[in-house]
Amino acid sequence: MPFDPLLIASAGLPLVAASGLGLAYWQARRRFMDRWLPYYIKEIPKRRLPRRGEDVHLLLCVADHYEPKQNRPAAEVSRGRVERWVRDYPRQFGRFRDADGRTPRHSFFYPVEEYEPEYLDALADLCRAGFGEVEVHLHHDRDNADNLRATLQGFKELLAHRHGLLSRRRDDGELAYGFIHGNWSLCNSRPDGRWCGVDNELDVLRETGCYADFTLPSAPHPTQTKRINSIYYTRNIPGRPRSHDDGVAVGAGPKPDGALMLVQGPLVLNWRGRKYGLLPRLENACIQGSQPPTIDRIDLWLRARVQVPTRPDWFFVKLHAHGAAEVGHDALLGEPMVRFHEELARRAREDAHFHYHYVTAREMYNLARAAEAGWKGTVADALDFELVSNLNPPAAPRGALTALTALTRQG
Repeated sequence: MPFDPLLIASAGLPLVAASGLGLAYWQARRRFMDRWLPYYIKEIPKRRLPRRGEDVHLLLCVADHYEPKQNRPAAEVSRGRVERWVRDYPRQFGRFRDADGRTPRHSFFYPVEEYEPEYLDALADLCRAGFGEVEVHLHHDRDNADNLRATLQGFKELLAHRHGLLSRRRDDGELAYGFIHGNWSLCNSRPDGRWCGVDNELDVLRETGCYADFTLPSAPHPTQTKRINSIYYTRNIPGRPRSHDDGVAVGAGPKPDGALMLVQGPLVLNWRGRKYGLLPRLENACIQGSQPPTIDRIDLWLRARVQVPTRPDWFFVKLHAHGAAEVGHDALLGEPMVRFHEELARRAREDAHFHYHYVTAREMYNLARAAEAGWKGTVADALDFELVSNLNPPAAPRGALTALTALTRQG
């Protein structure tokens, strides 16, 4: 039955209050919040800020849907977009250091369909200088599993062998990649079936070497899963799209057979900046002109508590952006981001219990796996826990091989 403010008023609520509830209900449905709000309400008891004196390690990853050819500009425009990133990123952020003495690091999820060798060579040089890593992004429509498998396998080999990018598994040397789905449509999750077409996409990703998916959150888009603020394992359900709607939290039990890890960014209601003075805004981990990075957003990200339970002091904060095009340059390369890094440093100086770590998508996955294995060491020593970068392969961290062996035995 549709929501009727007059009916509620007749039951005893004033018409103004009923109208307010009606507006809230309409907004929630319009933004597809009914898909995930029940999970959000269930998780309210655990969503709190760290108490005074609690150690906090903020693990900060910016996962960029990096599309130089967005809106199909002329070749010189696309080239200029990449050149600005390669030029300005070190110049703007090279002076900043996290708790481990490392500079900010950006994760460039590069679209398969926009491949240009010179763009990838330029990004590879930026990454070798210590400013990030490249992973895989894909926009596709009405696809099938066989074609998707060939596409991902070919692009993975191209990035690794032509450009020295991606990573390898420490145990067997197999190539691995992180993934973000274009148009948010992972596992054929759009209601109209567009911009994917592959119900068993999770299996194809896993079988071609994907170590984790970083697409979510997609709210307020209809592809948003009911499970939020989680790092979890999920498996393909034969004959059904949206298999990733729920799963098993990493660290809550053994990894299910045939499962893929999903790393979600924070998704919470922000009651401070209310729309119409009544409705909360969405904090959906997006960095763009209308959602610049600010120090005030950190408490919202911490409150989301995207964590692995065995390391309650580690807070996984995966942000997303569309940073290649000019519309994203100010928020990601300009003063807003400079001020954000300055404020992070100030907060760490003023609070001895607050520590922040710049990490790539690969490193965030490694930290989740380390926490799952019961890692008691530092963040720095677990950054290469399971996957090692092809850029500059590091030595094994102390204790990592023992912990990784134990984790492999449990699944």
